[in-house]
Amino acid sequence: MEKQTIAIVGLGRVGSAFLEELLGQSNSNVEITAVVECADTPGLAFAKARGIRAVSIDELVEMGAGLDILFDLTDVAEVRQELRNKLRASGNQHTIVATENIARMIWSLISSGTELPSVHTRTGY
Repeated sequence: MEKQTIAIVGLGRVGSAFLEELLGQSNSNVEITAVVECADTPGLAFAKARGIRAVSIDELVEMGAGLDILFDLTDVAEVRQELRNKLRASGNQHTIVATENIARMIWSLISSGTELPSVHTRTGY
């Protein structure tokens, strides 16, 4: 399988739990290349301690086709729209913006029976 490079936007309770679960998997085909978090959260500290770059949304967009999947786990419609608009404006037709619904589906496949925190509304795509 081809390596998938991913980034996570939002490292609150949901994003942090998702990041920890992904890093707990022994899969060399998934590389977490960057995270975006504007607050000083435990998830941000965890990512930095694991050598994952913390970047801005603009820096994330500059990664271009070097980023396969971008998980938006902020539950903030304005952030999701900003991500889409900036990716479109950059000409990036490669990177997929995955929502929390997709993260929950992946979680159900890889987690050890624990639940992903349910603190957000279900805003969908």
